[in-house]
Amino acid sequence: MRIFARMHQLPPRLAAGAFILNSGFTKAGADEEAAKSTHGTAVSAYPFLRGVDPVAFTRMLSKTEMALGAALLTPAVPSLVAGAALTGFAGGLVGLYLRLPALRRPHSVRPSEQGLGIAKDVWLLAIGLGLVIEEWRACRRD
Repeated sequence: MRIFARMHQLPPRLAAGAFILNSGFTKAGADEEAAKSTHGTAVSAYPFLRGVDPVAFTRMLSKTEMALGAALLTPAVPSLVAGAALTGFAGGLVGLYLRLPALRRPHSVRPSEQGLGIAKDVWLLAIGLGLVIEEWRACRRD
């Protein structure tokens, strides 16, 4: 496994990292009402989160996003590690999109007006998978 990111991996890592880091900083300043809204959406898709305090959940989500964003922005974090973390995180977001019918048009995977923002997170999943697949294939060749 390479230690440093390959040069061509930097643009998608920087784009995704900056976007996710910003989201984490935004959630860090969330008030109780915003935390309840974020938590409510998550619980609708993932009911096991019901028992988690909304403020604690939003704080934890904020810290996760900041850590993931920083990892993607740091070229010394191996792309396999950063890509695997991004794939897991983005998989949760795509799962949220697929589990909430209001985010999609009836009988379709196409986004509704409310789902457009979350549907776009599929690009994060694609970046994560691309990093993992490339590094996995490179490891197999060595």
